[in-house]
Amino acid sequence: MRTPWIILLAAVLPAQPPERDARNLDLPHTDAHVTMPAYRTLAEWEARKQSLKQQILSAAGLLPLPEKTPLGPQIFGRIEHPDYSIEKVLLETMPGYYLGGNLFRPLGKGGKRPAVASPHGHWTYGRLEHQPLASIPARGISLARQGYVVFTYDMVGYNDTAQTPHVFGGRREQLWGFGPLGLQLWNSIRVVDFLESLPDVDPSRIAATGASGGGTQVFLLTAVDDRVKVSAPVNMISALMQGGSPCENAPGLRIRASNLEFGAVMAPRPMLMVSATGDWTRNTPAEEFPAIRGIYQLYGQPGNLEQVQIDAPHNYNQASREAVYRFFGKHVLGDPDPTHFAEQTIRVEKLQDMLALHGRALPDNALNYRQLLEQWIRAAKRQNDATRDPRTLRERLALALAVEWPASVQLSSSGDAVTITRPDRGHRIPGLWKPGPGVPLLVVHAQGAKAAMASPVAAETLRTGRPVLAIDAFETGAAVAVRPAPKRHHLTFNPSDDASRVQDILTALAFLETTGAREVRLAGIGDAGLWCLFAAAVARVPVALSADLAGFTGEDSQFEQRFFVPGIQRAGGLRAALRLRAALRFTRKEPE
Repeated sequence: MRTPWIILLAAVLPAQPPERDARNLDLPHTDAHVTMPAYRTLAEWEARKQSLKQQILSAAGLLPLPEKTPLGPQIFGRIEHPDYSIEKVLLETMPGYYLGGNLFRPLGKGGKRPAVASPHGHWTYGRLEHQPLASIPARGISLARQGYVVFTYDMVGYNDTAQTPHVFGGRREQLWGFGPLGLQLWNSIRVVDFLESLPDVDPSRIAATGASGGGTQVFLLTAVDDRVKVSAPVNMISALMQGGSPCENAPGLRIRASNLEFGAVMAPRPMLMVSATGDWTRNTPAEEFPAIRGIYQLYGQPGNLEQVQIDAPHNYNQASREAVYRFFGKHVLGDPDPTHFAEQTIRVEKLQDMLALHGRALPDNALNYRQLLEQWIRAAKRQNDATRDPRTLRERLALALAVEWPASVQLSSSGDAVTITRPDRGHRIPGLWKPGPGVPLLVVHAQGAKAAMASPVAAETLRTGRPVLAIDAFETGAAVAVRPAPKRHHLTFNPSDDASRVQDILTALAFLETTGAREVRLAGIGDAGLWCLFAAAVARVPVALSADLAGFTGEDSQFEQRFFVPGIQRAGGLRAALRLRAALRFTRKEPE
């Protein structure tokens, strides 16, 4: 598996360090204005594309993907009209967890048909919303009349899919990657499995469309599942707003990433960007569309990306739907005539005739919220225990920690006091540096560099004349700073403090590598022992580690209180870090 950071030689360059650490300045958040990074070659973008897929799956708690157990589809309550039918559906997307939806099928059209996965947004009635600004039934009926098999399905906590609320999850759930975004993305993946399994569906012609939060579901699905060949995310790919709901904002999802890049992963498959003048997609024709088109141009397929803007507030109205019908008609049905795709009058069924659980109970094996969480954790533990490849373990931990090996480091000094910086990220790490011959020691104390230099291990190393570096890791010692209050979905865009401390240790190790050191001794004192353990587990330089874990055994409550990093347990937690150390023959001074 690919290493999740760019591996380049770190370089010590003389420079004036920034006055403040960028991590304590204007922090990224869901309403910040983002830009698409420049990708000059297809190879550069393809590498980034793979890392984006892994980042999405990691943040969703789906790395590795859970086992695909039988869906056991229940399809019933058929309603027939002259040219289409509607059925109720329950899918068991994981053992004891059920997704509800409606299946719209064309009548009077033979052969295998193309299919459309159709998630809804945050409308009051979910997949049953029918009003001028948005009608999911009108979308299903119209597409079925045009010849598609359409499955409209719930967000978590909506309509028939109510075994969890729509918004849920505390710190324990975050440790294990159990949240609404992950469940919804998993449900979407299983929806594609379901559509592929239907005898009247052509699995090579599967499309997806949805608006608002449903648009987020579409571009996340298409980013991780290549089986979706054509897509139309509506009113959601924006440089101005990245998503307002927790179901769109799992921790770690957009650290150094944005919806612009996630949407671009669809390339070179055909995609229509539908925007509105009255919401956060108002700049799409001039900003987001050209940015993503640049990725399509790298493939030589700029014509596969189109855009249309509707003069309306946030919507998936008739004009937006008809734009999608025309695009799908051209790319899925092979019919470029736009006059064939005007929406006809529809008849909306009674709500009770569409709900899969109206007058019907969930199957006997259905789990409640607590049981679903515990099942998720047990399954994750089994997958973690079955993972033997050290590179895979390292990648998963690095993704959860959101750390990377620095592309370059810079050093400035005044006597023993030094500042190590990363020019590409704006990180600023104060420290104390005593150069000398031999294997260097990096010592990290939870109270900062001065406390580290006063420790017995630093004193003994200094007595022998060997080099010693002590750092003020993020928000310790001289690095403690006044920070702006976190904004919406802070952890979606920013690592936790403990993860940032691991990053600072890696940056310090990268500096020591530039001194010519082929091996580094790393000592962690107090809670810094945990930071050092995880840094050593993902470092790309040989590290001889001495770390006092002070009774840390890897329980969830300990991670919550002493080393809080969302997704760390899903990535293997303490056991994975210790296994990596054993694989690399690190010394051990703490009990396992």
